Amino acid sequence: MNISIVTVGKLKEKYLKQGIDEYLKRLSAYAKVEVIEVSDEKAPEELSETEMIQVKGKEGERILAKISPDAHVIALAIQGKMRTSEDLADNLDKLATYGKSKITFVIGGSLGLSADVLKRANETLSFSKMTFPHQLMRLILVEQVYRAFRINRGEPYHK
Repeated sequence: MNISIVTVGKLKEKYLKQGIDEYLKRLSAYAKVEVIEVSDEKAPEELSETEMIQVKGKEGERILAKISPDAHVIALAIQGKMRTSEDLADNLDKLATYGKSKITFVIGGSLGLSADVLKRANETLSFSKMTFPHQLMRLILVEQVYRAFRINRGEPYHK
């Protein structure tokens, strides 16, 4: 399975990089995983609705340019479907079973994802009704993908 994580912005925090690198190393035994960063759109703190749409649109164009046409896209969005770790594992297993070997997870910037990215997504996934920094979501996502592979292989992993 080939998994891509397309995400907005550069990761600066050393502690997050270390955690992500650890899970990517562990995941390498199960799948080819790559993290693709696209630049975030510079914007002032206070934005009008129109400006927010424009910023998300520009980031969305960069995201869409990195998604393979044959990829199954799972967009992380607060309004997405909430799943348990076992549900995520089952979903990834079913995708692999039905020949969907290219999976792309998308993490938007601080304003979220554009309508075009959400339209391209085959499904949306929410980790919580809470808002998390998009940099932290990378770590949470790679840990959950790793957990999913462990579950699917029947291998022990802490609960």
